Amino acid sequence: MSSNVLRDAHRIVVKVGSSLVTNEGRGLDEGAIQEWSRQLAALVRGEDGVRREVIMVSSGAIAEGMKRLGWTTRPTEVHELQAAAAVGQMGLAQMYETKLREEGVASAQVLLTHGDLADRERYLNARTTLLTLLDLGVVPVINENDTVVIDEIKFGDNDTLGALVANLVEADALVILTDQRGLYSADPRKNPDARFIDVAQAGDPELEAMAGGAGSSIGKGGMITKILAAKRAAGSGASTVIAWGREKDVLLRLTQGESIGTLLVARTHKTQARKQWIADHLQLRGSVTVDAGAVAKLRDEGKSLLPIGMMAVEGDFSRGEVIAVRDESGREVARGLASYASAEARLLCRRSSAEIEGLLGYSAGPEMVHRDNMVVAGH
Repeated sequence: MSSNVLRDAHRIVVKVGSSLVTNEGRGLDEGAIQEWSRQLAALVRGEDGVRREVIMVSSGAIAEGMKRLGWTTRPTEVHELQAAAAVGQMGLAQMYETKLREEGVASAQVLLTHGDLADRERYLNARTTLLTLLDLGVVPVINENDTVVIDEIKFGDNDTLGALVANLVEADALVILTDQRGLYSADPRKNPDARFIDVAQAGDPELEAMAGGAGSSIGKGGMITKILAAKRAAGSGASTVIAWGREKDVLLRLTQGESIGTLLVARTHKTQARKQWIADHLQLRGSVTVDAGAVAKLRDEGKSLLPIGMMAVEGDFSRGEVIAVRDESGREVARGLASYASAEARLLCRRSSAEIEGLLGYSAGPEMVHRDNMVVAGH
């Protein structure tokens, strides 16, 4: 199982910590970023025969900004930290863009805040943008938008951001590259009986207990945030690997099935996790009534719900919310995520998908509910 998780992964989020990116705060480590970029490009091109989609979540903006500004001590004032982040982001984005372009792969800078993922519309817009970039073979380089956030609304750390991005794009796996080999049961420098953890279940309470223990190298080394990030990523079915970022060809070897670092396995496959979340939704904001032909397409053929089969819309819902799909007798035949808000859905009833852009001025896709975002009753 451990060797298959990364080998079978199609969409991967890679997170690298600040100490790795900036060589312990001395400024951007050009050699390290070049190595990661080379590996990312190889994965995107599919040099092993499998083309993969990869997102890089990278720390390092503030440390690089401090270097560029000539600051030797990290400031404590928020506005100075934000200024350092603004200056450092220029160098961070430039470095990744240069190194990936040298490998023949395009990159994109994406800055996110907690508000982007807490607000449903902004969440969906961020998701759509990232999926479009991946579809184009571009490597998005993501960081928290430190220039505008304050402590109260920060993600807290980029381990959390990496997990949230994995959830956002429904990644198969999250790889957290750190300055440690992986997880130990105790501090190996103090406890000769410390056991290296090769494989464990993401969300296992014992891991959190280890990380929270007094004198634990896991806690001191920031491993608690990585354990919690793995737990969060597992919520959408993504397994997590925690590994040393300077391990030679670490990303390529992981995707070839080699066991490196600590693997924290998600209990549920990502498709099952998504379907379960939809099925368990208790509060539905609305519904659409569909004709018998649409019911047959959904139930018997596993098709998406197209506007042409919709007869009526009830309730007030936004794009991305869970709605019920009912037959003409009012019986629920499916539920799923609405691609269009209720007001838009009413305009689309009995219309062909080709008419969507003309009616609404834009198109979020030909389906009212995509089959990947739907659970059919009894299935």
